[in-house]
Amino acid sequence: MNLANRITLARIILVPIIMFFLLVNLNFDPIQIPAIDFEITYNQIIATLIFIIAASTDGLDGYIARKRKMVTTLGKLLDPLADKFLVTAVLISLVEMDKIPAIIAIIIISREFAVTGLRMVALSDGKVIAASKWGKWKTGVQITAIIALLINNFPFYFINIPFDIIISWIAAIITIYSGIDYFNKNKDVISFDQ
Repeated sequence: MNLANRITLARIILVPIIMFFLLVNLNFDPIQIPAIDFEITYNQIIATLIFIIAASTDGLDGYIARKRKMVTTLGKLLDPLADKFLVTAVLISLVEMDKIPAIIAIIIISREFAVTGLRMVALSDGKVIAASKWGKWKTGVQITAIIALLINNFPFYFINIPFDIIISWIAAIITIYSGIDYFNKNKDVISFDQ
């Protein structure tokens, strides 16, 4: 297994660690700023830092694979799956923490299942569907939304702008569009005649 694929696997391994810090109460006192009623837990800070590290490996593994000419079919398959594991796990955690409306998580996760299904059908025909431009935009906006949610809308909380929720809805809209784009560009993969 090459270096790029190992980095992708490391991203997958970080997913349960992030969930642990988000969902297990370690009974640390939260960081509070009473004058503005702002609070964040140490768990959230640790989970956010690990999430940022995991999310940043997405670009790193792709860069290494292209730079060292190590692009493999396994990498093309694992990379988007690792992204889906990371985003799906954190979104479900955020719904559990009551930080994001469930409908946003459902939209994003449903699209991920649909596109993964499309990729699997294509793979059975020997075709690999690589990430599109809209798929990459979708990932970037989703990661931005997740970070904003994880850090309790910091620093926008101080100026009373619900950036975390706004960017989450934008992520949902781009997610829908990118899903439609994948199916439209790969409609030859799905045959309704069989």
